[in-house]
Amino acid sequence: MSAEVIEESARPARLVTLPGVYAPQHDTQLLMEAVNREEIGPGTEVLDLGTGSGALALHAAQRGARVTAVDVARRAVLTARLNALIRRRRITVQRSDLLSALPGRSYDLVICNPPYVPSPFGMPRGHGAARAWDAGFDGRAVLDRVCDTAPAALRPGGRLLMVHSGLCDGDATVRRLSDAGLLARVSGRARVPLGPVLRSRLRWLRDAGLMDEHVTSEELVVIRAEHP
Repeated sequence: MSAEVIEESARPARLVTLPGVYAPQHDTQLLMEAVNREEIGPGTEVLDLGTGSGALALHAAQRGARVTAVDVARRAVLTARLNALIRRRRITVQRSDLLSALPGRSYDLVICNPPYVPSPFGMPRGHGAARAWDAGFDGRAVLDRVCDTAPAALRPGGRLLMVHSGLCDGDATVRRLSDAGLLARVSGRARVPLGPVLRSRLRWLRDAGLMDEHVTSEELVVIRAEHP
């Protein structure tokens, strides 16, 4: 199936999202589709970095995995716990800046939908809803941190699945993960309508050379990297 078609089983269930918490969107669906292609079952240990509403963590738990979900935002942690309670899924949710609260832990699968929207405001702000999407001038402020830290959280044979905008250069992500010793590639792509944040920044994105004049959609890419 083409990556541009979202499988019905990959559509996020309706979830509660508290104000300021990222709600599931096209990128969530695309990453769910990638998760569905992986072997997951009872005993599979999964880490969801930047869980937001908990949509991806709950999706993995539905397939039988033992899931740990983390987010730096307190409201996101509360939201994910609330959704797990509503959906009657057992997941561990804790506050952590990526792996900072998980020293020495390793997983079979790490999934991540990080902030990746290029921002004219530079480095992400430490509070407010925008930190769920703002990611520095080139959109890579969090992406590069994930590339540098996630390999240490993978067991031999473990996999990383991460989604981000093509504006952030998927090839750069593949190179960075490869330099960290992982077998990395772009495993999925989809074109989606521009969301409200990108639409509000069109002039800046075009002036910065990040988006062509006549582009009216955004490419999303899924990166898959495996610990050899």
